[in-house]
Amino acid sequence: MKAVVTGGAGFIGSHLVEQLLELGHSVSIIDNYSTGRPENISHVINQVTVDQSDLSIRGSWEHLIRESDIIFHLASLADIVPSIENPQLYFHSNVTSTVNIMEVAKERKNRVIYAASSSCYGIPDSYPTAENAEIRPEYPYALTKWLGEQIVIHWGKIYNIPVISTRFFNVYGTRSRTSGTYGAVFGVFLAQKLANKPLTIVGNGEQKRDFTYVTDVCNGLIKAALSSVTNSIINIGSGNPQTINYLANLIGGERVFIPQRPGEPDITHADITLARELLGYSPKITFEEGVQKVMDSISYWSEAPVWTPESISRATDSWFKHLS
Repeated sequence: MKAVVTGGAGFIGSHLVEQLLELGHSVSIIDNYSTGRPENISHVINQVTVDQSDLSIRGSWEHLIRESDIIFHLASLADIVPSIENPQLYFHSNVTSTVNIMEVAKERKNRVIYAASSSCYGIPDSYPTAENAEIRPEYPYALTKWLGEQIVIHWGKIYNIPVISTRFFNVYGTRSRTSGTYGAVFGVFLAQKLANKPLTIVGNGEQKRDFTYVTDVCNGLIKAALSSVTNSIINIGSGNPQTINYLANLIGGERVFIPQRPGEPDITHADITLARELLGYSPKITFEEGVQKVMDSISYWSEAPVWTPESISRATDSWFKHLS
C-alpha cells in the first residue's frame, strides 16, 4: 500500500509513519513543519519521501496524493487560544487544506482517513458520547476541525471517494508537542516536572479526560484504512476516562490549582462501540502504562516552556474574554 501522511512529522503523524513502515507499506509525508519536528522522523528519514509544503496552497505535493492508495490527513493547527486569536489562520490550515486534498483525491478516488476532533461535541448531554451526539463547537479550532470533517464526508458522498472521519479523544504519548503555546495537559505537566515546578491543575482536578495512547490511535487509523467501511464517522478513544488529579499523582510533585476555564467539559468519554464493531478496534495501552512510557521519555520536553499560574493567566486571557 502506498500511503501519504499529512502532518507526518507531528506527534501522531510520526507514530503513524512508524507503524505503517513496520507493516511494510510505502510512506510519503507532507508536512510544512509549522508544528511538526524533523527529529520526530529522523530515524526513518531514509525510508520515506518528504514534501515540505503548505497544503492550503495547491502545488508540488499533489503528485504524492495522485500516486497514493490511501491518504491519512492529520495535518492541522491545534490549540484553543491561538484559534480564538487568529481564526482565519485556522480556517486556512484546517478547512482550505482539506478542500485542496479532497479535490486532488477525487481524481483517483483515493481512500481518505481524516483525523477529526472530539472537541466538536463541546459540552455533551450524555456520556459516554456517541457519534450521533449534537455538534457544539465552543471555539474556532473545534469548528474548523468539524468543518474539515464535513468536507471529507460530503466530497466522499458526492464524488464517490471512500472516506472515514475518526474523532480523536485526548491523545497523549511520546513526542507530543512542546510548542510555546499553552495547551494539552501532558506537555504542561512534563515541563513543570522537569523544572521542579508545581503542576498547574485547572479547577479542582476532578474533571476526567478520555486519555488515549498514541499508538492505539494509530492502530485505529490503520484499521480504518484497511477496512471496507466508507462514509462513516467513528470515535477513536480509550473509553476509560481518568481524572487530572490521578494523572498528577502518576507524574508526581507539588501542585497548584488555577481557575476553571469556560467552554471545557467536566468529562470527555468516548463511546467506542462503533469502532469496535466496524473496525475491530480495541485500545491496548493502559493509562498507567502510557504515562510510564511518557515519563521514560521526559527529556523530550526539556526545551518546552515552563508554565506558571501567572503565565497561564496571561496566555488564556483571550479564552476567558471570548468564551465566558
